[in-house]
Amino acid sequence: MITTATLETLHNSLSGDVLFDNLHKTLYATDASVYRKIPLAVAFPKDENDLKILIEFAVKNSITLIPRTAGTSLAGQCVGEGIVVDVSKHFTEIISFDEQAKTITLQPGIVRDSLNDFLKPYGLFFGPNTSTSNRCMIGGMVGNNSSGSTSIKYGVTRDKVLEIDAILSDGSTAIFKEITSKEFIAKTKENTLEGQIYKSIYSELISKSTQKEIKKEFPKETIHRRNTGYAVDEFLTSDLFGGTEPTLNVAKFLSGSEGTLAFSTSITLQLDDVPPTKSIMVCSHFKSINESLLATVTAMKHNLYNCELMDKTILDCTKNNREIAKNRFFLQGDPEAVLMLEVSANTIEEAKILADNLITDLKKNNFGYHHPKVYGTDIAKVHYLRKAGLGLLGNMVGDKKAVACIEDTAVALEDLPNYIEEFTKIMDTYQQSAVYYAHAGAGELHLRPILNLKKKEDVVLFRKITTDTAELVKKYKGSFSGEHGDGIVRAEFIPLMIGEQNYQLLRRLKKAFDPNNVFNQGKITDAFSMDKNLRYEVDRKEPEIETIQDFSDSEGILKLAEKCNGSGDCRKPVEAGGTMCPSYRATKNEKDTTRARANTLREFLTNSQEANKFNHKELKEVFDLCLSCKACASECPSNVDIATMKAEFLYQYQETNGYSFRNKMFANNAKYNKLGSKLPKITNFFTNSILAKKVLGVAVERSVPKLANETLESWFKNRNVISSAVEKSQRTVYLFKDEFTNYYDSEIGKDAVFLLEKLGYEVKNIAHDESGRSHISKGFLKEAKAICNKNIAVFKDVITDKTPLIGVEPSAILTFRDEYIRLADDKSSAESIAKNTFTFEEFLAKEIEKEHIDVSLFTSAKKDIKIHGHCHQKALSGTHSSFQVLNIPENYSVTIISSGCCGMAGSFGYEKEHYAVSMQVGEDTLFPKVRNYHADTEIAAAGTSCRHQIFDGTKRIAKHPITILKEALK
Repeated sequence: MITTATLETLHNSLSGDVLFDNLHKTLYATDASVYRKIPLAVAFPKDENDLKILIEFAVKNSITLIPRTAGTSLAGQCVGEGIVVDVSKHFTEIISFDEQAKTITLQPGIVRDSLNDFLKPYGLFFGPNTSTSNRCMIGGMVGNNSSGSTSIKYGVTRDKVLEIDAILSDGSTAIFKEITSKEFIAKTKENTLEGQIYKSIYSELISKSTQKEIKKEFPKETIHRRNTGYAVDEFLTSDLFGGTEPTLNVAKFLSGSEGTLAFSTSITLQLDDVPPTKSIMVCSHFKSINESLLATVTAMKHNLYNCELMDKTILDCTKNNREIAKNRFFLQGDPEAVLMLEVSANTIEEAKILADNLITDLKKNNFGYHHPKVYGTDIAKVHYLRKAGLGLLGNMVGDKKAVACIEDTAVALEDLPNYIEEFTKIMDTYQQSAVYYAHAGAGELHLRPILNLKKKEDVVLFRKITTDTAELVKKYKGSFSGEHGDGIVRAEFIPLMIGEQNYQLLRRLKKAFDPNNVFNQGKITDAFSMDKNLRYEVDRKEPEIETIQDFSDSEGILKLAEKCNGSGDCRKPVEAGGTMCPSYRATKNEKDTTRARANTLREFLTNSQEANKFNHKELKEVFDLCLSCKACASECPSNVDIATMKAEFLYQYQETNGYSFRNKMFANNAKYNKLGSKLPKITNFFTNSILAKKVLGVAVERSVPKLANETLESWFKNRNVISSAVEKSQRTVYLFKDEFTNYYDSEIGKDAVFLLEKLGYEVKNIAHDESGRSHISKGFLKEAKAICNKNIAVFKDVITDKTPLIGVEPSAILTFRDEYIRLADDKSSAESIAKNTFTFEEFLAKEIEKEHIDVSLFTSAKKDIKIHGHCHQKALSGTHSSFQVLNIPENYSVTIISSGCCGMAGSFGYEKEHYAVSMQVGEDTLFPKVRNYHADTEIAAAGTSCRHQIFDGTKRIAKHPITILKEALK
């Protein structure tokens, strides 16, 4: 029996950490598969010595170690009841690089795209390219023998692995690399576990009958995506075992072994020259899947660099994601399938010839009805559309999901059309419409049935469909696992796929490497059952969760949380771009990911015995560092909107546990500012005092925003000036005087009115309530709901497409388009107002397109402007409108900064316990860039929090785009 005290002792013996609290065990109970196993603990080793201690502990206590990085597990490889060993945080170093030999040695926690960013200046790259390349790690790619979209040109991970330094199951170390046959024989005589491993391999494979059985039962040699079981067929190329090669490499055998044989500590890879720089992608449209597959055989004769497929199901999913929908520009009509066929050359002229020849060949064979050519940066957008497919499949509303079980089958290219035709017949038998996408050119499509694994009958189908498909793959002598691994879902079928004799061979080799079953038990050999330990209890009574917000668009808050399929897009490093997830980027802790928050909420809403299922300290902890940036609402392929769920959690939790003094002060900020604005100088002096900061729990390092001498509302009431342009105007807008602009940034509000009137708009003032943004962010949802209903009542009869509502502060005005839809009692009016509500920049951008803006009113002087976009603006609106309006002055040079989140996030960055994380988020991308800009460069930021954070972090003053435009008037 392993006690808490025993685990404490283990923790204290490591340089890293061993965590066994309920939260971390919950976080690591799932991966991107359909499985759930609660681990004993989670370890974060810092060095090889830590790993040796963990292995010794596992042997002594007869438990298993489950190695884990990120971004490659779809089959349940990374879940288990032992200790999950996460090396993604500390094993992230490049150890050595040999430019001349084109090799690199690195630790397993290096992200694939980060590796290629390092290699880019040298004209080299690591070829295998998974759809998760911006967060998947090399250790996982080796464990799975990952392939990705480039395998038709650059091969699979196994082809690139030269050497693996590993710790064996007895704690000894070994270096597996290419050696001669003579050296191999010498190894068999060593009196070590490594020597015993070589001896076992030799004694097993020297048998002619064993060699014959392997050749007979293993997948066709022409299938380069072959990952079923262990790669014993790799050894048959050696002259020791019937082949012709004078060398062999056990590191190749470890590739695809899913961490079941040894623990890799460093990996040496062979690199390739970067592909030709001039590419064209032909996106051929087809009226059926079968037609697209027949076309693939023809297309693959054209030396393609990519040959990927998306079916209608995937394409339809892309319609509903705010970010990804932008990448559908090349589509015409409603194709059943699209092939992405990429050719590359040294010049664009050569590439055009290759593309035209390809199109001519397809047309000659009557394949496809539309063949658009995509160039330049647009190619990356199409790739991103395809790569998002995995996550998008989790975006289906309801309990039916596209389930990963048969999504990894690979057959010879010439067999693919017939194989898919037979597969479709199997699916028809089960009344299934499968999803077809991914690597057509490699003979592998990611086929997924649509199942509800909460229901027993669908779990039965889960097994039947997997079994029937396995038998079909065997008929074509294919590989049941092409690149995603066997894990739990496919390991049970290995005896069928390679024959019982070969399977017993695998078991014996596993025993030779790992006699105590220390490494990743239940994967590949002696497998766990594929239809047990599922993420959801079968035929459970669905929990009833009462919420104040309306989550009917996802059939409830629980199903919104369940949309997270674990694909890990939220683990993208800073250099991958985007915003999600700022707190994870700052801490590198899994608990601070979007995935962790969704999974923890799902776990407790499902299994809690509390009267209030939200009343758990683990939920409080996992939501603590969420900045409510809303990046997940757009960047997560499944649109798992954590900010909205956090607001609901805070409300529910505080209803039971009470609302803190500080939260009340922040939530009711507008109410207190109304009082403070009567004596603004005294208020400002007090709120910026150390005493006030300490009383409020505000970081003493922070500069607290100062109240304006005059509120925007009082200025509006007292002004009498109306410009001559307004008197002639037929265009009217309503200005939303949000609580931030009204009390703090009233000068920006005045600039907005002045600018609009100068441009010929009548700006109407109407009495309304604050936005409720502060109440929402602090979970005061009853108050927010009341505010929402008041504002809907005020605006419902005046806001139309002719008289829109526009706002200065993105987080406030966009509340009308977001949370109000969930909070309003009069939902119909809320939706109508939302359609005609815009940020200031959105409104002007639309007016520019209608040619309603007189550009001659603006200066012709030159100015360099850098835009930092507000997070809510990025997620719900986009920053392109800011770019458009700041380009109105003809000689302004405008750039949108790739800056992620600034880190302030309303009150978050002011709170003393969040200050360090807030500043780290700013340092990740934004602050260094701002510091490097020339002093004359103007920084534009629409968000009031963003402007304050930029000043606190860089001492640079940022301006709202409104002010920059107002100053640009002649």
